[in-house]
Amino acid sequence: MFGKLFQKKKEDFICEKCGFQNQGDGYTNHCQKCLWSKHVDVNPGDRAESCRGLMKPVDLVNEGGVFYILHRCVKCGAEKRNKAQKGDDFKELINLSRKY
Repeated sequence: MFGKLFQKKKEDFICEKCGFQNQGDGYTNHCQKCLWSKHVDVNPGDRAESCRGLMKPVDLVNEGGVFYILHRCVKCGAEKRNKAQKGDDFKELINLSRKY
């Protein structure tokens, strides 16, 4: 049996990169302060990924007015994109968009 493609999980977490205390809302998938993520899901919210590597924000992509952060796992190289969220550090988003 296959798992659901999306499982909402409301979890607070401390960022392993910068130590910021993040308040989860069920869709939170990266640190609001430094934008780093963690490679924990095969499908959003399932926590089924065994890698557990940190995921570096490497690009900011605009698709039809929706901004996505592209993350690359520093352990296995996998790439995933996540929607930028209202509470994300705007300065970090701008800095990320200027990298390329």
